[in-house]
Amino acid sequence: MWSVLEGRWLRPDQERGRPVFLGTHSPRLDDKGRLILPAKFRDQLAPGLVVTRGQERCLYVFTTAEFERMHESVRQVPTAGKQARDYLRVLLSGAYDELPDKQGRITIPSQLRTYANLDRDVTVIGAGSRVEIWDTVAWETYLSVQEDEFATTVEEVVPGMF
Repeated sequence: MWSVLEGRWLRPDQERGRPVFLGTHSPRLDDKGRLILPAKFRDQLAPGLVVTRGQERCLYVFTTAEFERMHESVRQVPTAGKQARDYLRVLLSGAYDELPDKQGRITIPSQLRTYANLDRDVTVIGAGSRVEIWDTVAWETYLSVQEDEFATTVEEVVPGMF
């Protein structure tokens, strides 16, 4: 159920201090590898964020608090299994904490730009509890394939949603 706080409508997750990132944006990387965060994401990310490798060769951006929650959950997984160790290594070795500057810019480290094949044109999407940064061509390719399957997967992913 939605509620109102200081004249703004809030989703239930926002009441608990957990932002939900939505939408698609098309900022550009500058020559120094800096990205201007979309205006609608800046307030939630201003206190600090973590950018790391994502799946499908994109980057994940979490609020610091969300990354800490996620890390705590992952820490509970027994690391005796190779798959758990591998996942943790890839995720955490590519993680960088950032603090946006006054213009709302963050610097994407060169190794992450290489990993996600980021050049100038990028697409930034809201993905619920995180923001994702994609090479624009890679995002468009991914989306064109996924849009065809979108209608058929809802029953499997979220039973009873529609």
